[in-house]
Amino acid sequence: MARSDKLLSVFFLFAGMAIFGSATPVSKLVGESFPIFVASFFRVLLGAIVLLPFVYRDLVEEFRGIGAWDWLYIGLISLFGMVGFTAFLIFGMRFISGVAGSLIMSFTPALTAGAAYLFMQAPLGWRRLTAIALGVAGIIVLSLFKGKFGGEGSGAAFYLGVVLVLLAICCEASYTLLGKKVTRDLPPVLTSFLACALSIPLFLVLAATQLSGFSLAGPSPGSWIALIWWGVGTLGAGSALWYSGVARAEGTTAAGFMSVMPVTALLLSYFLLGEQFHPVHLVGIGLVLGSVVIMSLVHMTGSDDE
Repeated sequence: MARSDKLLSVFFLFAGMAIFGSATPVSKLVGESFPIFVASFFRVLLGAIVLLPFVYRDLVEEFRGIGAWDWLYIGLISLFGMVGFTAFLIFGMRFISGVAGSLIMSFTPALTAGAAYLFMQAPLGWRRLTAIALGVAGIIVLSLFKGKFGGEGSGAAFYLGVVLVLLAICCEASYTLLGKKVTRDLPPVLTSFLACALSIPLFLVLAATQLSGFSLAGPSPGSWIALIWWGVGTLGAGSALWYSGVARAEGTTAAGFMSVMPVTALLLSYFLLGEQFHPVHLVGIGLVLGSVVIMSLVHMTGSDDE
């Protein structure tokens, strides 16, 4: 691969993960101004619109060749990766800060590895176990020092937010593992588009139940910008950039860029949400980022126990 192609792939991978990382603080802004299902409907609709230009040429041909099992997996991806992840994340972020949400979301790679071991017989050696332990330790630090993470809720409300965001990353892990099966036969971007498209009717029905008490003129222009970015950016452009980079790089190389996501989420929580920095943040963030780094190294070296 030419040097210019390598630099382009690095840009795509970095930009894709950086955009994905913005979803955590942005979802908090969106959840404060929009009903959950109304916001979720707009997100998947905008995401599908952005992804459509990347798949429309091959859509008809690929559509005809999709088997029954692939449709089942795509349906589950839509249920967990689009509906479950979106709803749990936006609802959970109502009760905790962007910093806390960033820390919990950083546990996704380790959780995915554990799920892969349990359900897909993937290897789980001492490095992966160490990564999972560090991620759990980071969440424990979050729970013990919740007052230092600026959570808006207290007591039961705070822990409810933690549980909901954990459920969101469980959905994200399901999305990844199911995607491994589907993308053996279908392009990843097409899979993302179809999952978005399938979730639109469900969110439309759910959104209809919340429209009676909601006015489109209610949210501020800034809130609408956050919602548009949540769909166009984090779901649409993020997926397109990420998969464009993955197509130009080895999978192990792409895995190393996952650490960009929690860093972006953390920084944007300070700047977009105006959250206060506390030294204990470094402890929790360091533990979880250590989990991400170890998991990335395992992917990059292709070995866990050597």
